[in-house]
Parts: sequence; C-alpha cells; structure tokens
Amino acid sequence: MRTRELGGLRVPAIGFGAMVLSPGMYGDIDDDRAGRALRAALDAGAAHVDTSDGYGDDGHNERLVGRAIKGRRDEVVLATKFGLAVPEGEPSRSFPVGYAFGELRVNAEPRLVRRYAERSLANLGTDAIDLYYLHFPDPGVPIEETVGAMGELVEAGLVRHLGLSNVTADQLRRAYAVHPIAAVQVEWSMWRPVDPELRAAARELGAGLVAWSPLGSGFLAGAVREVGADDFRRHAPRFSAENLAANYDRYAPVRDLAVDLGITPAQLALAWLLYQDDHVVAIPGSRTPAHIEENAAAAGFTLHPDTLARIERALEKFDVSGGTLL
Repeated sequence: MRTRELGGLRVPAIGFGAMVLSPGMYGDIDDDRAGRALRAALDAGAAHVDTSDGYGDDGHNERLVGRAIKGRRDEVVLATKFGLAVPEGEPSRSFPVGYAFGELRVNAEPRLVRRYAERSLANLGTDAIDLYYLHFPDPGVPIEETVGAMGELVEAGLVRHLGLSNVTADQLRRAYAVHPIAAVQVEWSMWRPVDPELRAAARELGAGLVAWSPLGSGFLAGAVREVGADDFRRHAPRFSAENLAANYDRYAPVRDLAVDLGITPAQLALAWLLYQDDHVVAIPGSRTPAHIEENAAAAGFTLHPDTLARIERALEKFDVSGGTLL
C-alpha cells in the first residue's frame, strides 16, 4: 500500500473506518463478522484503523478493534476519537447536525480528557494511541483549552499525534497555536466537497486531511437503493426514499464511467479523492472482506488527466438532493 504523510505521521493512503462494525450503524452485525472485516483490512494493507469511543455502546467499537489488532499492533496506525461518550453524571452540550435527530451531545472539558484517553487505551488494549482526535468541538469550551489537555497526553506518552475532527479553519488555527495538529478529519467525497478555507489552513500548517465517508456512506459504491429501519442513514436526508432515488439516477454517469474504466464505482471515488491532494487519505468502511480488498486496491490506481476531466464533467451534473451528511 502506498503511504502518505499526515503532519509527520506516515499512514496508508487508504485506511479503514471501523464505525460500520458496531450494531445500529448499518444494521445488525455480530462480532465474528466484524473481526473478519478488521483482519481483512490489515491483510490488505489498510492498516490505518479509525474508531471512536462513541461508536457502539460502552466502547464496543474500540474493544472490537483492540481484539483484532492483538498480536499485530506494530502493523497498525491506531486512531480513535473522544468527546461523544460522555461519562455518566457529567454534563453535555448540543452540537447541531443535519441528521433528523438534530444534534449530538458532547463534552470536551479539559478535566475529562485524560479520563477519556485512559478509557480508550483500556478498550483498545494498548499503551499508546497513534492519532487521538477531538471528535467534535464543544460549543461550551474554547478549543485551545481542550487541545492543551490533549497535549499533556503527548507529554505523558499516552498519545503520539493529535487530530481534530469536524472543525472549521478558524478552530484549526486556534488549536494549532497551542499544539501541532497532525490531521484533520473531515467529510469529503464526490458528493461532499471539502471546505476550501479548511483545506488551505491545513496546507499552511502542515496538517493532513483524513476523509471520512469517502464513499458517501456507501452511496458512491453504486448499489444503495434503500436503507433499513435499523440503519443510521435513515436519519440522513440524502437517504430518504425520494432523495435517494433522485441521487441514484443523477450519479449514473459516474457509475458508467467506472464501467468504462473496468473498475468499480467505489474504486473510482477513492482514486479520485486521492488525486485531490497529496496529503489526503481516505478511511472507507465495509463489512465485506472482498469490498475491503477492492477499496484498498484503489490506492495503487493512476488516473489519466483525460479521465479526471471526464469525472469532473460528470460531477458537475451531479446535483445532490438532501443537504450534507453532517
């Protein structure tokens, strides 16, 4: 697998987003199937594994990852996030989102940061986290204060590099003034452009970009026609029955282009994303080993300038219905 640099941290160009492996995200799943998916990701070289204390109940996703990497820790760039799984009895504040439920509840108070990290370390079964993210900025806490506490984790040897997720360019700059930020995690894909100000700030500061949902929560893989009642995507306007049907039809030219090239729509979406910036990496998730291997293979693709031009022409006509995922 080709690698890229995120603020001094070298990672595979395509990693693995483990969120899909906890029940209630993309429907039901058992731990055996989840474990097979994680092992397939490591075997395919997608060994930048991204999780969070907020995925699944009681650290479920982190514990899954911890079991999967046992005995293979040296192969893995291990990333996790904090701030959503607020400890019982602690207050939380609203972070507005575009999903039907309207908000997430967060707490990124400095006094809790080490507590979050120690809980994640225990779940993951490791003594250090390679890349530790603030999952969402806390509207009630200056980001400088949270990042200051995160920096103390680096000094203590519990964390190697710091990251931010779902932040603005201004928040990134303010955070970086306190401690270097290796990576910014952001929704970025063919159907969700990155904020140009955030991208410019990351370039200026030397932070890499980690694209979450690089396949549009599975839509850009080309086969999503409906979502089930136990699938979190039912909360996203883009996946309502009416919007999903419209988006599927509008995406047809891109799917057809992938067929012409002899690759899958998912591979085309990932290869296109990697061409957007030398310091962007993708973390697609999947439960199917064959799809995981397929996604990883996209890191080695070369897209001709004429192909890139054809993609851009197709995307110009892809007017997405349903707002953003976040």
